[in-house]
Amino acid sequence: MKIIVLGTRGIPDIQGGVETHCEELYPRLSDLGHDITLITRTPYVKNKKILKFKGVQLKHIYSPKHKVFEAIVHTFLGILYAAFKRPDYIHIHTVGPMLLTPLAKLLGLRIIVTNHGADYNRKKWGKIARNIIKLGEKLGSKYADKIIVISKIIKDHLKEKYNRNDASLIYNGVSIPVKTLKTDYIGLLGLEKQKYIIAVGRFVEEKGFLDLVDAYSQINTDIKLVLVGDADHESNYSRSLKEKALDNGVFLTGFIKGEELKQIFTFTKLFILPSYHEGLPISLLEAMSYDLDILVSNIPANLEIDLEKDDYFKVGNLSDLTKSLERKLSSYNKRDFSLIINKKYNWESIAKHTSIVYYRD
Repeated sequence: MKIIVLGTRGIPDIQGGVETHCEELYPRLSDLGHDITLITRTPYVKNKKILKFKGVQLKHIYSPKHKVFEAIVHTFLGILYAAFKRPDYIHIHTVGPMLLTPLAKLLGLRIIVTNHGADYNRKKWGKIARNIIKLGEKLGSKYADKIIVISKIIKDHLKEKYNRNDASLIYNGVSIPVKTLKTDYIGLLGLEKQKYIIAVGRFVEEKGFLDLVDAYSQINTDIKLVLVGDADHESNYSRSLKEKALDNGVFLTGFIKGEELKQIFTFTKLFILPSYHEGLPISLLEAMSYDLDILVSNIPANLEIDLEKDDYFKVGNLSDLTKSLERKLSSYNKRDFSLIINKKYNWESIAKHTSIVYYRD
């Protein structure tokens, strides 16, 4: 089938859970025989001469780099491009870009949407923006020909709120990595094996990284804290986070991929995700793929993964986070998540299930 993909900043090596999702999924769908064109947002593409990635065609289309306007402007232009190209389906990711599903429908396009979670709950949005994104979820749920959701929580939400009973549940995925033996990158940072802990994600409020820095600052330990990631759009929050992190001896890597990220994951003692909001966090699945010890907030998306009781702390509770962090640092908990990953979060299986949705009448 001929598929045009919208709602992502682009691939490859662009920061974000949806971006990682698309980078893993669409080359596999191409291998299954689908003709995939993924529309990127030009401000995030380092080399615009690259027009193909692992069988996926890349179409670079303008968007302003602005947290409010970039998705809607880019989606509008992408839909016009799709109307000219006439694919079998246009596949839209995340609820914000779904705001324009009526336009796509009006232009005679068939629409698949993937709901990655309630983006309107992110703290960066004001009241007006939040209501617009909620409208996007509503219109996408009403007008999409087919809906994919990445968690049971989202599936139940669409059923209860919009009476949409036909959503296909297809989880996010992760690949089992080959752990690296190299240590040059962590050595360059001044880190030692098993002598540091990590949190990975965008520097936005809902990730809870300020809570983590506050908890870490209250612990007497020689274990280092490393924050992996950065802000897409610099804000007062991201600036204050970086300032507080540096004041408390926290290491900041910026956005990294490839061998550098592999080293960070391979040799860390503990992965922490103190989020207030998630769809189904790929960074957590990545940590599981490295068999890391884990500490995460007890939000519904994290609870759905069904980790051990001691892997959770009360979201937003600084005291509980601090105590849980101290407990984790005082012990070594060997983990093996390979069975659950192969059963529920395997990209090959995810691609096959997505392909079935494409062909289903």
